[in-house]
Amino acid sequence: MPIRVLHFADAHIDMANYGRHDPVTGLPQRVVDFLNALDQIVDAAIEEKVDLVLFAGDAYKDRNPQPTFQREWGKRMMRLSEAGIPTLLLIGNHDIAPAENRAHTLQEFKTLGVPHMHVADDGLQVWGPEELGIPVQIISLPWVMRSKFMARNEVSGLTAAEIFTLIENRVESAIEDVIEQTDPDLPLIFTAHASVSGAKFGSERQVMLGQELTLSRKIVSNPHFDYVALGHIHKHQSLNDHPPVVYAGSIERIDFGEAREKKGYVLAEVEHGAASWRFVPLQTRPFLDLRVEVRDASRFMESVFNQLPAPEKVKDAICRITLIYPQDLDPLLDEEAIREQLKDAFELRIVRQRLLSKRSRLGDTVAVESLSPYELLDLYWQTKEMPVDERDELITLAREVLSPEFSGSDPATAADNQVDEA
Repeated sequence: MPIRVLHFADAHIDMANYGRHDPVTGLPQRVVDFLNALDQIVDAAIEEKVDLVLFAGDAYKDRNPQPTFQREWGKRMMRLSEAGIPTLLLIGNHDIAPAENRAHTLQEFKTLGVPHMHVADDGLQVWGPEELGIPVQIISLPWVMRSKFMARNEVSGLTAAEIFTLIENRVESAIEDVIEQTDPDLPLIFTAHASVSGAKFGSERQVMLGQELTLSRKIVSNPHFDYVALGHIHKHQSLNDHPPVVYAGSIERIDFGEAREKKGYVLAEVEHGAASWRFVPLQTRPFLDLRVEVRDASRFMESVFNQLPAPEKVKDAICRITLIYPQDLDPLLDEEAIREQLKDAFELRIVRQRLLSKRSRLGDTVAVESLSPYELLDLYWQTKEMPVDERDELITLAREVLSPEFSGSDPATAADNQVDEA
């Protein structure tokens, strides 16, 4: 009989970057949205009578979550425990502090020995029927810290890229050694919180520029595996068919970079030598990212309203309207009228993208000496009529390239910390 598995990841339940507080719970409304998504997952695990729940890392966005958020996460996990469902909680990069000997965000489940809860936090581990109580084996790889695989004196003089290449080789060798210890007659699942070569990032990637370990396709596509459950990248995707190598994706949208992505979890049936799976979408709050462009002063606001969605289309949605128009038409814009039209949105953000003349000089529009390098870059890209999303992405790149943390960092320290905002 195949093992029924529910695989999810990247819960980030303490995200509160939009909206207000819920009057009933006192929690930020967006936190309530994330908890609602988590409730749907726990409900599905119980109703579907799954044999195993695999959480592939990042319960929170903050390595030091507020106790209130820990309480809410704990309530949901205790429902799985009380239902008797073996649950493996993998540690992600947002769950663990860079400093050694610090407790991670899911430490209490291990410290208190919560029944049916297993915390994968100690490097490469193997979990078998003895621990899980079901006929399956899991190899778990939490977020990789350099210190787990290399001593500091081994990386002296090496670049970050060279360090990560060495770590990847050691991880691959360690996985091969662990596979040798598994029972060849039982299903084998591999779970990791990591980037994999060739995966498509969503908005959570803020350009690692060599500061993150990336596993090769060869490692995760090892034919000994029957199913590979991944976390860390928020965009749901499948990287391989046999074995299935699947990112479940995050359970709710983080920002407008994920506006068009479906959020959900994976239900898989895994047996020795075979696995099938399906992605199950969650009911989540919609994000609407709309562009309104007007080039002519004639009937300016009428043209804007003709391009706006009907009020019922934005009800309870997080909405961003990017208004694109020549700068000299700025006095014609009635922003309050737009807000009144779309007042039923959960949150409305209006972005003005004023188009400058291509012949304009920077000195004609602003005192250059008062601008930061990023503002100068943004102003230049505006003169090229570059879309706001592309400008935002390039500004993110520029901040990482120009930041003193990157330009002056020691490769070994950068590799150890593996800073990422996913």
